[in-house]
Amino acid sequence: MKSKKKELKLQNKAKKLRQETFKAFIKKKEAHLGGSFSMIEILLTLYEVIMKKNDKFILSKSHSSFPMCLLLKEKGLNPQLTTHLEKDEKNGIHCTTGSLGHGLPISTGIAFARKKLQKKGNIYVLMSDGECQEGTTWESLLIGAKHKLDNLIVIIDYNKIQALTRLKEALPLKSLSSKFRSFNWNCINIKNGHSFNSLITGFKKKKIKGKPTILIVNTIKGKGIKEFENDPIWHARKLNDKEIKIGKKRLGIQ
Repeated sequence: MKSKKKELKLQNKAKKLRQETFKAFIKKKEAHLGGSFSMIEILLTLYEVIMKKNDKFILSKSHSSFPMCLLLKEKGLNPQLTTHLEKDEKNGIHCTTGSLGHGLPISTGIAFARKKLQKKGNIYVLMSDGECQEGTTWESLLIGAKHKLDNLIVIIDYNKIQALTRLKEALPLKSLSSKFRSFNWNCINIKNGHSFNSLITGFKKKKIKGKPTILIVNTIKGKGIKEFENDPIWHARKLNDKEIKIGKKRLGIQ
């Protein structure tokens, strides 16, 4: 019963966050809608269930930053609502991100420093699947394994769409699990990145001492607005009047 109540509560929060994010897209006259909506359940799982006092979260794919900023505002912080994030630690933004491939190297450095200084707390970093094509990603994986950074947890938003095309058409990323394990990382697959039960179970799986962890989370780009789902066109674009009407109807915005 508790599990069902928790799931329903988180689902309601996800619905509200999608609504507020959509309204912010309309107000700001810009929308990285696809990648923002694919990661909302991941964000809420981290901030509402998983992360503890000494943990830090870094959003590497910060073109999708609106829902994160809105969630932090709900928690009493005041980050600037902007497409690419600039460091503002007092408001929950721990580093400047936006150029893809930067979040993981920075997170690796923070995790390494914490290990050396024997400081508590995990570093969580959320990346896009397209970032797995960046050389800095694989360099960081090597460093994380070498220094046994078991305080580093990487999440891949695996929606299989990169900018305005699909991964399989641009640069395929097959057998990601095998690739990460070959770099000596603990790898966890989450089949449904929009199920809170699946996400919580995945995040709570026992970590391996001396190994960093990576979670491959299968998601749907544009999740929540059926007409926009799994369509590369929704990487970044303005909403026209017809699309605003469709989005409001699907999200239950009056």
